[in-house]
Amino acid sequence: MFTPVSIAGAGVISAIGNNISQHLASFEKEEAGMQQRRYLQSVHDLPVAEVKLSNTALADKAGMPDHISRTALLSAVAAMEAVEATGLKDLSRWRTGFISANTVGGMDKTEDFYAAWMQDPAKGRLRDLVHHECGAATELAADRLGIKNYVSTISTACSSSANSIFFAARLIRQGFLDIAVAGGVDSLTRFTLNGFNTLMILDKQYCQPFDEHRRGLNLGEGAGYVVLVSDEVAATLPHPPFCALSGYSNANDAYHQTASSPDGTGSYMAMKGALEKAGLTTGDIDYINLHGTGTANNDIAEGTAIKRLFEGAYPKMSSTKSFTGHTLGASGALEAVFSVLAIRYGIVYPNLRLETPMPELPFTPETRFRKGEAIRHVLSNSFGFGGNCSSLVFSKM
Repeated sequence: MFTPVSIAGAGVISAIGNNISQHLASFEKEEAGMQQRRYLQSVHDLPVAEVKLSNTALADKAGMPDHISRTALLSAVAAMEAVEATGLKDLSRWRTGFISANTVGGMDKTEDFYAAWMQDPAKGRLRDLVHHECGAATELAADRLGIKNYVSTISTACSSSANSIFFAARLIRQGFLDIAVAGGVDSLTRFTLNGFNTLMILDKQYCQPFDEHRRGLNLGEGAGYVVLVSDEVAATLPHPPFCALSGYSNANDAYHQTASSPDGTGSYMAMKGALEKAGLTTGDIDYINLHGTGTANNDIAEGTAIKRLFEGAYPKMSSTKSFTGHTLGASGALEAVFSVLAIRYGIVYPNLRLETPMPELPFTPETRFRKGEAIRHVLSNSFGFGGNCSSLVFSKM
């Protein structure tokens, strides 16, 4: 059994808010972030969940130059909020790490360069290319935070930032770090939109996760981070920890490059392994934050795995992607933050636009916002391409 690691702070930015308080307000009002694109340039007229700030506004908020990638700017904004929420004034006295996930890196700036260069090979600024790879966004955000002891990037598709969080917990429990700012980020790019459109899994309307008539997903962008701390650091906090990461598991069913196995093998193994590591039973879970993308394949696979594991005693559950869209490499971290907030404030989030439950499943996700709930343990699912499936368990302390 895994010894829990305290969560001392959290931060988030997405299409429904620029910080935690704005997210809580959007959830309670049941206001989704999808709309027609404003900042992303594309020939495809599809709804997306964009952060409602320009790069210039993000740069001002982050205190960074606006010529760097949107990915790095989003990362810095959310990570700075997470660190500030801890109340720790000086991270330099501790061995501190920054473990961040993403899948697009600085591709947005590369696309800008390429468009100008195609018109005239003498045009385009080379500075738009130097931060193309995924690790560059992590390093830029780490520099902004002043973190230098350990910096690493994880990229495992849509499970990326869930993996970064439990990797951070392992580094703390093994004595390598005292503090770890962990999570992930992704920004919208033309390459991503085109790629998912080619897969024919984008919804031309607002997505309807776990609905019988679901049509696909809406892409989104954002960043989320939690601050994990050792017991020694937790004892110095000016406030009690938000909660603890009590369990985790990563599994891979290796079924298909982009599809989940129909029987949800990887999903089942990840959830079961996370519960075992936490020393919990299915009856202990009060809420599941579903991966819930809204695609035909994902929702039936995840639902089948839940049906198999929970065997008729189903907790409350919902897909918050109905608010934020699918933020890809950032999704596990956004939903980890939402799981932390669910415990801290006794919240169950609604699964927006759910009209017709899936007849194959014996449960129905929640459709209305609930607060004042007794939430002790939350299971958060993040399932990625290639069958890379991860589940996290957060618990009240």
